[in-house]
Amino acid sequence: MRQLTLAGHTTVITGAASGMGAEIARQLSDAGAHLALVDHNAEALESLASELPGTVTVHVVDLRDDEAVTETVAAITAAHPQINALITCAGSSMLGTLEQLTMEEMRWLVDVNLWGTVSITKALLPALRAAPAAHITHLASVYALAAPAGRIPYAMSKFAVRGFSEALRHELEGSAVSVGAVYPAGVRTGIILHGRYAAAIDPAVAARAASAQAAMYHTEPADAAARIIRATERRRARTMVGREARLIDVLVRLSPTGYWRAMRGTLRQATDTTTPVS
Repeated sequence: MRQLTLAGHTTVITGAASGMGAEIARQLSDAGAHLALVDHNAEALESLASELPGTVTVHVVDLRDDEAVTETVAAITAAHPQINALITCAGSSMLGTLEQLTMEEMRWLVDVNLWGTVSITKALLPALRAAPAAHITHLASVYALAAPAGRIPYAMSKFAVRGFSEALRHELEGSAVSVGAVYPAGVRTGIILHGRYAAAIDPAVAARAASAQAAMYHTEPADAAARIIRATERRRARTMVGREARLIDVLVRLSPTGYWRAMRGTLRQATDTTTPVS
């Protein structure tokens, strides 16, 4: 499989207004790639686009709205005749135990993390098939490998993204389009601090758990973005980002049903959404 050339071609990035998506956009723009930036946050998206050189278009859409996604992809393909990469970074987090979470809260997160990813991928696939070579990179999570307590909807959605990516890769085998999933862990973005939590949780308890999780992050967003871009260029099927991801990957392989015993001590504060703040 030949390496993908991103410079001079268009990469579509979802969740581009902040976090990993924004950092990937900056690095790709500096490298000469054209960009179609997708996010629901119009103000942040326009601000990012204004600082990027080269050909950049912005597309404001709620990825949970399939009809709006279809219209957005039509606008993207009209503006960009040479699309050869899709990187899906859009997503959110959710704290809470099953007893604390409502069905509505869990459905919202799955809609954002899973169905938004499926919708944009499905809509853009014809354009990617038209390229001589193309690659789809889905951002999963280390929690698509190991499912911690207190993160049921997040782990559920990311395990599903993993399954979607792998099944799609097999469907497209032999075509010009390759598919890969990236499993980040410990990246210093604001997803956990700015993510949602069950309405039943005391806000102070949620803030404590989120801060405990964020304190364990060690990988800089710029380093993670460079690795994700490299994985896209090399059309890799599976990429770990961050030392924690590599360690957890090995741990789950060694103990598929017992890995939580090794993880729960480290994650105790980060997953505790029931103990009151003293």
